[in-house]
Amino acid sequence: MTARTGDETEELWNLITRARVVLWDFDGPICRLFAGHTSDRVAAELVRWLKGRGMHGLLTDSERQSPDPHAVLRAVDRQCPGSDLVRELEARLTQEEMRAAASARPTPYADPLIRTWTALGSRLAVTTNNSPLVARTYLDRRDLTSCFSPHVYGRTQDLRHLKPDPYCLNRALNATGATPARALMIGDTPSDHQAARRAGVPFLGYARTARKERLLREAGATVIVGSLEPILRILSARRRSAERTGRVR
Repeated sequence: MTARTGDETEELWNLITRARVVLWDFDGPICRLFAGHTSDRVAAELVRWLKGRGMHGLLTDSERQSPDPHAVLRAVDRQCPGSDLVRELEARLTQEEMRAAASARPTPYADPLIRTWTALGSRLAVTTNNSPLVARTYLDRRDLTSCFSPHVYGRTQDLRHLKPDPYCLNRALNATGATPARALMIGDTPSDHQAARRAGVPFLGYARTARKERLLREAGATVIVGSLEPILRILSARRRSAERTGRVR
C-alpha cells in the first residue's frame, strides 16, 4: 500500500464519521472466505461439473481457466439465463461457499471494528455476491450476527443483481431507511466500487495487496486502506469520547 496523503487521511476521517449505515462486502473486508478452501479450486470444480454434463462448451477458454467461481457462474447465466442449469450451478457454488465458511479467517481488526461501530450506534449491513446463508453462517460462528441482523443481503436467483449492479446496496438502504449520503460502502473489488457509485454511496476501499489497490485505483476509488486498523483507531477514539459523555451503548 502507498502511504496516505494528508488529504486522504482527512477524507478517511470524514467518510467514517459521516456514516450512519455501513455496508460491508463480505469476502475480503469481513473475512477471507477461501483462506482454507481456495476460490480457484472451487472455480475448477464448477468447470469440471459442467464438463461432466457436456456443458463446458458454454464457457470460453479464458472462462474455463478463471480462478473466480462467480465469473464461471456469470458466464453460464449469460448463455442460459434463469435456466435450471444456472440454478443447479448456483446451488453447487453455495455448497462450496458453505464448506469454505468453516475455515474462513477473520480479516485482521474486522471483529473489533464491527463491534465498535455497533456500540457507537451505527447500523451495519452485509452486501455481498456470496450466498447470504454463507454470510450468516460465518457471522454466527464469530458471534457477530447481532451486529448485522437482519441486514444481510447477498446473491439471489436473479444473477443480474450481482454487483456491480447496486441491487443489494439499495435493499440495505431501503431497509435501514438511510440516505446514500449518510451511508458508507467498504469493499475490495472494482465491482464493489461501481455498485457504490451507482447507488450514490461513498466508498472506502480495502486492499490487502498492491494488486488489489491498483485495481481499485484504476476503477476510480480514491480512499483505500491496506488494513482496517486505522479505521478502528478513529472509532475507538470516538467511543472513548462517547463513553466519557455517556453517549455510548
